[in-house]
Amino acid sequence: MQKFHLYMNLFNREYYIEKVQRYLGKGLIVVLTGQRRVGKSCILQSVSSRIKKENEDANTIYINKEYAEFRDINTDVELNRYVDNLLQKDKKNFLFIDEVQDIQGFENSLRNYQAKQSCDIIITGSNATMLSGELATYLSGRYIEIHIQSLDYTEFLEFHRLQDDRDSLLKYFTFGGLPQLSHIGLDNRQMILDYLGDVYNTVMMKDIISRENIRNVRFLEDIAHFVSDNIGKNISANSICKFMRSQGMTISPTLVSNYLGLLSNAYIINQVKRYDIHGRKIFETNEKYYFEDIGLRNSIAGVNLRRDIEKILENAVYLHLKKYGYKVFVGQLQNAEIDFVAERDGQRAYIQVCYLLQSDETIEREFGNLRKIKDNFPKMVVCMDEIAVNGTYDGIQCIHIKDFLGSDKRINKTIRL
Repeated sequence: MQKFHLYMNLFNREYYIEKVQRYLGKGLIVVLTGQRRVGKSCILQSVSSRIKKENEDANTIYINKEYAEFRDINTDVELNRYVDNLLQKDKKNFLFIDEVQDIQGFENSLRNYQAKQSCDIIITGSNATMLSGELATYLSGRYIEIHIQSLDYTEFLEFHRLQDDRDSLLKYFTFGGLPQLSHIGLDNRQMILDYLGDVYNTVMMKDIISRENIRNVRFLEDIAHFVSDNIGKNISANSICKFMRSQGMTISPTLVSNYLGLLSNAYIINQVKRYDIHGRKIFETNEKYYFEDIGLRNSIAGVNLRRDIEKILENAVYLHLKKYGYKVFVGQLQNAEIDFVAERDGQRAYIQVCYLLQSDETIEREFGNLRKIKDNFPKMVVCMDEIAVNGTYDGIQCIHIKDFLGSDKRINKTIRL
């Protein structure tokens, strides 16, 4: 039985739905990845609904491992038995599997159905090891990954039916973009924070602690808290070990690196490497980390926009660049640092992020670092300063965060892609 959430009837995430539909009929398995509760299931259901609307004779088979009626499908053998009974030879078949990583040996089934061209296959998963392990081993070159993020700012406005103003922006920076928040209501602050805490605990338990048999749960949680407090700062395993020792705890750099990897694999955090702008090489140490959802980050670190606004601004800019297909690095320029180097389709942009431009020192730091870059790729400063924005200084554009987060078209216009 196929189930639809209430907000499915109110909002379709066309950006992702169109990306999925682009690959149907191409012989590729479409894999939707992303953190739990970012809306992968609803996108899956939206695609299924769109297919049935365009072709009433299409046969759609839908399995969601979080539904009780599918709990008996735990292995590839059980999956084959279920799907084989529902495939129809005289119709176009589509197989949808939600949270496929919960089925042991699922890759064997997918390879079988793809080889036989029995159906189009669209699946979701909540752990990156699915791609580096099971799928990469058995289905290399046979699948396309589409990463699903939580709502971006424009989706947040539409989803919650808000005006594009400062108050709405601050709500986005406070609560993030998990779709389920629409049922709670943005005025129910404590209920939202409780929900975000529950999501975080679920991801930690299902996708890390249980899956990886983690024993040092406290260390794992401490590392997640450390990263949430240090958004926008260079982080290394040694720096975390040093901090842990100052708190009376001993942990090895190897274990820290492993735990950071597990948090990344569960799509809680994203690692961003440093890039030497002059030498054009990537450094392998002192990366930065940003959260997959701002609200989830705030549920760990605590909500304090006055204290953390610059961290949250950086996180929001990173997420927006990532959604629209940019490869993102932290720029290293001798002794200076550029917040983001964004690359796509052979083009590049350099981006500095700050809260306000109210002092000569801040202006010189943000614009001065960009002026040191001698190539002709676009350079910009993104901020929340209502007075200084929408101007160009020495060829460097200053843009308000609200405009930057507005849409892909605005980014393209600014970066000239």
